[in-house]
Amino acid sequence: MTIIVESAPHHPRNEGSMAAVNVERFRVFPNNRFHLTDIDSNDSGLESDGERSEIEDRLKHNLHSLRDLQARLYAERERALLIILLATDTGGKDSTIRRIFSGVNPQGCRVVSFGRPTEEELSHDFLWRVHRHTPSRGLIGIFNRSHYEDVTVPRVKGDIDHDELLRRYEHIRNFESLLHDSGVTILKFHLSISKDEQAERLQDRLEDPGKHWKFDPSDIEDREHWAEYQTAFEDAVNATSTDHAPWFVVPANRKWFRDAVISRIIVQTLKRMDPQYPPPVENLDTYEVR
Repeated sequence: MTIIVESAPHHPRNEGSMAAVNVERFRVFPNNRFHLTDIDSNDSGLESDGERSEIEDRLKHNLHSLRDLQARLYAERERALLIILLATDTGGKDSTIRRIFSGVNPQGCRVVSFGRPTEEELSHDFLWRVHRHTPSRGLIGIFNRSHYEDVTVPRVKGDIDHDELLRRYEHIRNFESLLHDSGVTILKFHLSISKDEQAERLQDRLEDPGKHWKFDPSDIEDREHWAEYQTAFEDAVNATSTDHAPWFVVPANRKWFRDAVISRIIVQTLKRMDPQYPPPVENLDTYEVR
């Protein structure tokens, strides 16, 4: 199945700014190399912030649609949706999950956060720890970090060579093809923020006591390798964006725009999947509750 993001269905609020935002322009198509330097992380699809309220209204509409579609997917129990988030430190993975999935039924949604591999995980192939957390039928799975950490972080740190990197890209493509063939629809989002935006967010963590727990000194160390990480992200996205597991590179400095774009892509994808409630039991009208 090739996932194509179509224009949103008619909605009264769509005639404003959000209708002019073509979310498919954020998609990375196979064999059509993209460059992160071409992405404006401040992009909002607007000439000014004056129409921001219309985009935020559209976001609310998307979240309402997502609740309905997720309920249908959960009831159908035939397919699953896997959403993968990739970003630099402070890129907004947590807030994306919190904003977009705040209203869905927790029974039908599972978030998995992957940290540094444990000793047990390192004793297996690099996909082992990921595969066992893929969503079962009826669920939406969300990966906060994923197997893409295994082709970005080790590359920057020099823990794998070029040949191993290429092998891992191939393993990832095959792995995601297996998931697709097993009924899992995959959407992958790279949240693109600027280096200046990252500096502001890191400083905010240092100054706000309520965010001190988020601060990790290694974030400062990794910031010294900003260019290397950007190259690693770019190459990974180009090597693994396929028709059945597409990448979308979303400008993420403006969180409200990021959330509107991602929620729209998810909703449109679920509409294409068109999950259905199971048929009722036979002769339903003959039953009576006393």
